[in-house]
Amino acid sequence: MASSFPDVYAWLENLPPIPEWKTDSISMNLCSCSSIPSLKLSIKNYNKSSFSLSIYADYNLPLSLWNSKHFSPNPISSKLVDDRETVSSLFLNIIENVLMYCPNKSNSNLLRFPTSTYSQNNFKDLFNFSFLSLSFVICIYEAPTDVRASFLLTLRDQFACPKSREVSKILMRFLGSNTEEKWMRSINLAITNWVSELQGGIENAYCRSSTESCKTPSPLFSYSLSTLGLWKVQLYCPVMSMEVEKLSNPSPDEHLLFSLNYHQLEGVIQLNYKVIIQEKWIEVIVNTDNIRCDVVKLVTDTLMKERGAGTSEKHFPSRIALQITPMHTNIISISVSKSSENPAREIGFEKSIEASFEPPNPHMGLNFSAGESMTISLKPWKFEQSVYGNTAILNWFLHDSVNGREVFSSKPSKFALLQPKAWFKNRYSNAYRPFTRQGGVVFAGDEYGESVSWKVDKCCMGKTMEWEIKGWIWLTYWPNKHRTFYTETRRAWEVALEIEESFSWTLMVLTPL
Repeated sequence: MASSFPDVYAWLENLPPIPEWKTDSISMNLCSCSSIPSLKLSIKNYNKSSFSLSIYADYNLPLSLWNSKHFSPNPISSKLVDDRETVSSLFLNIIENVLMYCPNKSNSNLLRFPTSTYSQNNFKDLFNFSFLSLSFVICIYEAPTDVRASFLLTLRDQFACPKSREVSKILMRFLGSNTEEKWMRSINLAITNWVSELQGGIENAYCRSSTESCKTPSPLFSYSLSTLGLWKVQLYCPVMSMEVEKLSNPSPDEHLLFSLNYHQLEGVIQLNYKVIIQEKWIEVIVNTDNIRCDVVKLVTDTLMKERGAGTSEKHFPSRIALQITPMHTNIISISVSKSSENPAREIGFEKSIEASFEPPNPHMGLNFSAGESMTISLKPWKFEQSVYGNTAILNWFLHDSVNGREVFSSKPSKFALLQPKAWFKNRYSNAYRPFTRQGGVVFAGDEYGESVSWKVDKCCMGKTMEWEIKGWIWLTYWPNKHRTFYTETRRAWEVALEIEESFSWTLMVLTPL
């Protein structure tokens, strides 16, 4: 944990049992900054038998920002939080209070953690990071405006430090996938609200997106794991934190801005790998197992309809790029396969004009007809592979099904935006949509299964080999049902993940991909 953030767990652990307290409450600083008052944590006892925690702003008359449940510690314990039951209840209460800010409220009865969680060495870090996250979220929503910025700018640096990011990855694995999604939506909703406020109101959000004071704690949160022949990367990023690469004029109206800002990118990258021992070299083969990207709203449908432009006005994935690099010098060669033959969509156009005039005199008759027909075959998504040095580069591009242009690097004409049957109109419900009904994309190995392989010198046997995965995801907005000429494309910050693989134990992984 960042050295500037107090060790809350150790502070609680060292408190004496309630009967030995000389006062009814004990406090500590959470955030000491130039502002007055400070942000403090207080623990208060009730009738010498129970206690609760409180986060408050230390004005002359303290202003409470958050209060925990009441806990009854073991009366025969030599310390306040010496028993596992009290610690687990307090830890769950912190988690539940962060999840309260998720639009999909968490059912606390479903929150369960392994018993070993509370006895392992890193539990103190998990507890402290959870409390830091709660403090950050609480300050966004509850702190008075005159001290909110000072509190948040201090907590931001602690929240985004390398140690906090490492601990957060461990916490995600303990939470489980369903609770993890709710946790990230709670955190990123709070970040979105904070950045909106810092940028001077929603109407100016797109004019001030690059100021240092608006820097988010962690623009893109991601973590990876490697097991059973699979590399997996999980990532989350609030849309408002993504870099704007292209936008059009005029600026979007207030309702559209709300819809565009209050979403987050959720992605999963899964790659299969296997290692084959040849007579004179080692071959490492990697292919796509699953690539999933979704743009998920951070508020309820009701609020989106009231303040936004509708639930269907949001960004959609338009390009995904991955780079896979072996961090080793003993690479003999790299081989890529041809780009996948993606399924094509047949589009037909037919126009005809007919007219006739037949007066009583048959020699004066007039007949006229004209016709035009055209059929084109375009692929909404195109998959390409290329090589740079020992790096394999994988690209998925979305193309406009009318003119064939790349979507992320172009924009539709105003005439196209007015066409009611353009491919990007009703894009989440029409039969030829290039997305899922929820607005995401899924690339599976059966469609994008062409592999990449590296030949590695056999001297690497028994050694650990590091691999780096970098990635970029582009999101684009074109009007769906909302009447506007505004379009934009955003890009998530670079993801850089190092994954270690040891040939000493992957040598026997010979199962076909």
